[in-house]
Amino acid sequence: MSSITWTPTALAASAAPWAGEAWRMVEAQHAAATMKLVDTAGEQALLERLVEQAKPPLPEAARPLHYLLATPFRYPPLPRGSRFRAAGEPGVFYGADQLPTACAELGYWRWRFLRDAPSLQRIDAVAHTAFRVALKATAVVDLRAPPLSRDRKRWTERDSYTDTQELARRARDVGIAAIRYESVRDPAHGGCTALLTPAGFASKSPKGAPQTWWLTVRQDRATWLRGAQRHEFRFG
Repeated sequence: MSSITWTPTALAASAAPWAGEAWRMVEAQHAAATMKLVDTAGEQALLERLVEQAKPPLPEAARPLHYLLATPFRYPPLPRGSRFRAAGEPGVFYGADQLPTACAELGYWRWRFLRDAPSLQRIDAVAHTAFRVALKATAVVDLRAPPLSRDRKRWTERDSYTDTQELARRARDVGIAAIRYESVRDPAHGGCTALLTPAGFASKSPKGAPQTWWLTVRQDRATWLRGAQRHEFRFG
């Protein structure tokens, strides 16, 4: 059981309006992937419709959104959940203030996958899509600022999400739209946002053009490359 002392009322008193941007990194989505399975454009369109029908339904508030924004609200989390979402709870869109922080977050989990798969020695370059979104909400709490920062140790647990998931539940109870927090995976502890509702997007689509980055993972590190640009993180 969680032992956090923050009541929904106390969280509501700590909330304030906020607007900003967030970067998110996802494995590349190629619309033409299904074309490999069919012979004509008509067959591909039919297959795409069947695939769409097999997916979990989108929440009503997420339906007008671009799929990159809506997807986190569509699918259930892994059994253990994520930092601000337990199994069976509504979706959360996670984003980072800066692109390197988004790279560190996803790179860590790809490294964890490699570490937990004894038959794998490495993961060679895989394409990923980086995109940026605009966020705006009237009720946002920041775990890095007083008074919530006094429980920083709880919010930055590396492997236990009990307290942060309970905090998110209480935040939802009083209509808090987003939680601002520091990255546990980024060595620079960059800022992140956990958006608890699709209503927190300031626009229905990503800002600007997406970027393609290539991720390679080794036993001790994750490396992101895009032309001459490079972000590398060592884990373990």
